[in-house]
Amino acid sequence: MEALHPMRSDSKRATPGRMEPLAKLPVFFALDGKRVVLAGGSEGAAWKAELLVACGAQVDLYCPEEELSETFVRMLEEDRAKAEPAFRHHDHPWHIGIFQNAAMALGDCETDEEARAFYCAAKAAGVPVNVIDKPAFCEFQFGSIVNRSPVVIAISTDGAAPILAQAIRRRIETLLPPTLKAWAQIAQAIRESINQRLKPGTERRTFWERFVDRVFREAPAEETPDQLIAEAQKIANTQGVQTGQGRVTLVGAGPGDAELLTLKAVRALQAADVILFDDLVSADVLELARREAKRMLVGKRGGRESCKQEDINATMISLAKSGKRVVRLKSGDPMIFGRAGEEIESLQREGITVDVVPGVTAATAMAARLGASLTHRDHAQSVRFVTGHSRKGELPADLDWAKLADASVTTIFYMGGRTAAAIADKLTGHGMPASTPAVIVSSIAREEERRWVGQLGDMPTAMAAIGYENPVLLGIGDAFIKARTDFQVTEEPATPQADLRQA
Repeated sequence: MEALHPMRSDSKRATPGRMEPLAKLPVFFALDGKRVVLAGGSEGAAWKAELLVACGAQVDLYCPEEELSETFVRMLEEDRAKAEPAFRHHDHPWHIGIFQNAAMALGDCETDEEARAFYCAAKAAGVPVNVIDKPAFCEFQFGSIVNRSPVVIAISTDGAAPILAQAIRRRIETLLPPTLKAWAQIAQAIRESINQRLKPGTERRTFWERFVDRVFREAPAEETPDQLIAEAQKIANTQGVQTGQGRVTLVGAGPGDAELLTLKAVRALQAADVILFDDLVSADVLELARREAKRMLVGKRGGRESCKQEDINATMISLAKSGKRVVRLKSGDPMIFGRAGEEIESLQREGITVDVVPGVTAATAMAARLGASLTHRDHAQSVRFVTGHSRKGELPADLDWAKLADASVTTIFYMGGRTAAAIADKLTGHGMPASTPAVIVSSIAREEERRWVGQLGDMPTAMAAIGYENPVLLGIGDAFIKARTDFQVTEEPATPQADLRQA
């Protein structure tokens, strides 16, 4: 099993040193019941006021009534109806005497002169100050917020690119399940009970690791807190000796672009103790994995020396039996030419729990890149995926070439780069016209992607021009009659691709 080894790049990383420079110190300020000064009544001030009230602050608002925005007027009306209002509205502009005993001061100032005066007055009173949309007069800044309170995530770009912070927030929002808030509240409620039952160290770590596994897998029920406390008691009764058996998750890494990963795949990578990854999995995908996870390259690549499948199976079984959460990370989709069936069977024979997270298979990614529907109703009524080589590296001996030579069925050959000439010969020899539309795409959805669109008879020459070093997909059939080498399904400017389209 010498072929299984930790990812070499990990060993080359520099030893962590001191903290890198920070533009701002990220802190979380407790404002519950504290007085905050807010000067101004614009829409921007209203948004800041809403944040402050959400944190439990008592807001002293200084602004003439006629200068309040519609949002602020409505907010104050709703607040007055509460048993314990959060606002005290002072119907006049701010002045130098308003800052005493304030925990924080926010100003909405139109001019730099007013901003400077507000800033200096708050500073003189020893109160942290922020002037909205004027970074030069801010001691602190508001980040873009992901709210799953008590889980709160704040993102800052130091005022350089608020739109970027918002984009980052949107991405984080998609990764966090809506039930995270409820789980965090449960954790807050049971923490003391858990600490009473479990000793610091292994026992508590075992409990909370199991807790986190459930957070990203299911929604909590009414009885969940009692179940968790019972589980903690069970761990205490066994004195934390048995950590339990681990599990294996087969995860589809897609064709290479990390943005094509499913949310479930990202969550599995973030929860893994060990990741066994294929040679074709991109570095960008691995970057999304949990930093503490051990990464083991189990490279399987056509035409090259590969790890034995038996060794990979044995490694997964051994790791799972030792209590590890194992991710078997495969390029594309695990269930399409990924030998997932063999791995699932070997794990199930050992009584190991195994899950599968599907991925974007190379064929659908290729279709998207070319703007070609694999089942276009005018050209194809079905689609088939065919392996382009056998264990010996040659064409499989049992393929029915007479059926494959039907241009009304879209045929995708996986791992067919080195057998492209033989595939073309077999198909034309069984009656498929040499003019049948054909495509070749190598390194799909990666920076080095190359594409060719042409005719079946010219496919061997085109394949030689593209080269055999990178993974290749061949597409053949009438569905590719309008395939385009320049098609991109993305909002960003297209990355230039090698265009080998025939003249």
